[in-house]
Amino acid sequence: MGASLLLHKRISTTLAKAKELKKFVEPLVTRAKEDSTHNRRIAFSYLKSKEAIKSLFGEVIEKVGTRPGGYTRIIKTGFRLGDNAEMCIIELVDFNELMLKDAAPAKKTTRRSRRSSGAETSAPAPAAPKAAAKAAAPAPVVDEVEEAPIAEAEVVEETTPVAEASAEETAAPDTSEESETEEK
Repeated sequence: MGASLLLHKRISTTLAKAKELKKFVEPLVTRAKEDSTHNRRIAFSYLKSKEAIKSLFGEVIEKVGTRPGGYTRIIKTGFRLGDNAEMCIIELVDFNELMLKDAAPAKKTTRRSRRSSGAETSAPAPAAPKAAAKAAAPAPVVDEVEEAPIAEAEVVEETTPVAEASAEETAAPDTSEESETEEK
């Protein structure tokens, strides 16, 4: 099973076997971090497969070699129909493309926030193309018209607190000067 895991990067098995396999494979991966003849021979004595050794010391160490531990992941998948054994998938951590793709949508949300902030600053400039868009397609114009007043309202709201803050800053030194003159 250890050779199958290293060759296929993911296998489906029972939970009890996966837990034992994890104890078997993780020390081999730790040993493979140092590529020496001695370590290769020890790994071969356990795995007894040249292809698995090539995979372990090659592509597996490239991806998980920087980790301090925890090279495998166990994902429970439910119960087997025949004997109701708890099934799971055991996989090498950095080889799951689905988990790596989940990190990408988080970046997209960041981009959306940047776009909205860029639209707020450039909202007054594209007013002329909106008039041309009204004649071409009425449905998208409704969306654009609704967005433009919101952006202008946000700009007005942003400038108002700044003006109040600057007024408070100028008022603060005046009050301190008055208190100093009253104390003297």
